Amino acid sequence: MLKDRTRFVMLIAAAGLFVSPVFSAETLRLGEDGQWKAVSAEDKYLLAVAEIKKSVNMGETKAVGQAINKLKKDFPEAVGPDLDAFMKAEMLFCAGKFTKAVWSYDKFLEDFPTSNFYEAALDREFGIATAFLGGQKKRVLGVFMMSRYAEGVKIMEKITDRAGSAPIGKKAAVAVAEHYEKRGNFADAYQKWSEISSRWPTGQIGKDALLSMARCKHATYKGPKYNSSHLVSAKSYYENYKLRYPEDAKEINADKILKQIDEQMAYKEFTVGKYYQKTANDQSANLYYQLVMDDWPGSTAAEMAKEAMKEKKPDAEKGKKWKKKVEKLEKLLL
Repeated sequence: MLKDRTRFVMLIAAAGLFVSPVFSAETLRLGEDGQWKAVSAEDKYLLAVAEIKKSVNMGETKAVGQAINKLKKDFPEAVGPDLDAFMKAEMLFCAGKFTKAVWSYDKFLEDFPTSNFYEAALDREFGIATAFLGGQKKRVLGVFMMSRYAEGVKIMEKITDRAGSAPIGKKAAVAVAEHYEKRGNFADAYQKWSEISSRWPTGQIGKDALLSMARCKHATYKGPKYNSSHLVSAKSYYENYKLRYPEDAKEINADKILKQIDEQMAYKEFTVGKYYQKTANDQSANLYYQLVMDDWPGSTAAEMAKEAMKEKKPDAEKGKKWKKKVEKLEKLLL
């Protein structure tokens, strides 16, 4: 019984691996020797399961119901309450009622945590969540089409909670992080990658998380008018990646990225110096210009700072005009 039900789960999770069978006592198949042979009871069971999977994927609700009833009749030893609960969710999925199907899968997963169909239910939920994150929409009030991104994220998060370090748990966590990043939500993407890195710091997933954290932090920086802490973090992550994975760092041209970050950080400090210069605060301006030249000597901003120190200083009246702007900038830099 356990062996049959385990095979059933494996086939439910696979996509269309068998042709449509004929359910009769005299079902035949062509053997390797070219002779027609009778199909065994076990083979009939596997073929019946494949037919159910095929009908579910094609949305043939009536055919699914008929195939399930026949399976129960022909193979009563494989039937149990967990199978009924699982197939209830499958019927909803077959009918295209994906939200209700997820609720039904959730109930199954809660009620039958040791079922042989557990992984199959997680796989199905993962497929639905992937479709939601991919842009599948739902109709609201019979007219409006709304995205299901939030639903997709919620489903993936539950899969990770249930599956833990199993492959599908990791895949679900990564799917959420990649979804945020793809939609330009770099702050949430970074947070999710950070969680992944803390949970799985080694292996391929740990390496990918570290690089993604660096990438997201870099992408979060909005320009010289904003705090440069994101650049500092991005640089630290890229340097760590380069140290731990030198060959992979070469492939992504990490040195070029680090140089770009240095240029951005240098220019950020240069703009602070320019603001001070516009307020006739020459001493503070020169301190920032000197900082840029000392810390980033080969940068474009360093050359600009050198030239700025030679410029004619604005008068006091113009300095008063810029005073409030400088005060705002200083608060931003704290």
